[in-house]
Amino acid sequence: MRWRCALPGVRSLAEARWPSRTHRRIRHSLRARLVLLFLLLALGITGAFVFGMQSALGSGWREAVRPLLADYVDRLAAEVGDPPSVERAQALVQRLPVTVSIAGPRVNWSSRPDLHEAHWGARESLLSRTTADGHRVTFGLSVLPWQDRPRRIGWYTLATVLLFTLLAYHAVSRMLRPLRDISAGARRFGSGEFGQPIPLRRRDELGVLAADVNAMAASIHQMLEAKRALLLAISHELRSPLTRARLNTELLPEGGDPGARRQALMRDLEEMATLVSDLLESERLGQGHAALHRETTDLCALLQSADADVECDPDLPLLLLDPSRIKLLLRNLLDNARRHGGGTPQVRATREGSDVLLTVRDFGPGVPESALEQLAEPFFRPDAARARETGGVGLGLYLCKLVAQAHGGSFTLRNAKPGLEVRVTLPLAG
Repeated sequence: MRWRCALPGVRSLAEARWPSRTHRRIRHSLRARLVLLFLLLALGITGAFVFGMQSALGSGWREAVRPLLADYVDRLAAEVGDPPSVERAQALVQRLPVTVSIAGPRVNWSSRPDLHEAHWGARESLLSRTTADGHRVTFGLSVLPWQDRPRRIGWYTLATVLLFTLLAYHAVSRMLRPLRDISAGARRFGSGEFGQPIPLRRRDELGVLAADVNAMAASIHQMLEAKRALLLAISHELRSPLTRARLNTELLPEGGDPGARRQALMRDLEEMATLVSDLLESERLGQGHAALHRETTDLCALLQSADADVECDPDLPLLLLDPSRIKLLLRNLLDNARRHGGGTPQVRATREGSDVLLTVRDFGPGVPESALEQLAEPFFRPDAARARETGGVGLGLYLCKLVAQAHGGSFTLRNAKPGLEVRVTLPLAG
């Protein structure tokens, strides 16, 4: 019974929300607004034309028809007779589309008893005649033969208006189809997919716009490829001298001042080697799914090897992941949590709908809210972490974001108060 009582409320709530959704859809749809504008314009022009023509012609025709109508009513009254004859009135009604009403001392008859005499209002004196013996004969127009015809004309008119509206919507949709192509192309270019350009369907302004967007995307793609090639070349070229410098540094004596210099050089060289490796990895992950080597992976077993407080849902299914990249993600997140947080980091893996949610949280001071959006950008470090003693060059979280996106997931950060929480979603279906 409670379920049945709740249904009307749910239905009324849905009905109340439907107009607001429709209003938002129309307000944000250029096609719908253009069709609505055309429809209102057509109705406005039609109404103004009809009203103007009626006003212009009505008064002139009324004055011209009045004497003709008066003469015609005199002839009809003469045909009814004086005194009025019901038989003649009946014959007149059968022959002509008129109504006849007779009221007087001896004869009271009407061809339409359901019509009151006051029905004709101000036109009563024009359509009525009084005989010599005191009978009043009132004439009217019988609309029975034409009652269905105006109704059919109204339905035909409504169907025609709807047909024209549908044709206008179809025409506007065809006109604005390049806008949908440009929007879809912009989303592809924004996600780094430059292989499919925007189709050029028209040669008007929208076609020119689509061609310009394609040219802009091709230029951006060329610049990105040039930047990637430059980074790869620099990274590869730096590896060999770094390896030789490290070998030469290891040959230095370990004791005294030379030993301290040796340790400092080793730390710098290790940091430079890590930077080169991270740059190469970021460029590989920039290719998305193509850079992954997926295999069936037990995420809980992989997390258990982490030096952290781990909570993993035992019902998590096996996932198609790249284990080495997931380990890289987890290692970078834990290093960041230990570097800037307090205490043992907390790692959790739970199922959320069609995704697996992996969270890593520290209990440090967090970061300014204004820096959250840039925290996962390459080489960005907030002011509180800029000291060289803290380590890192600002690529760790950026690599984590690339790993999540390459797996088809997402990467977000938020202040957990206390601490910073990183949320990574990984789809169940690889």
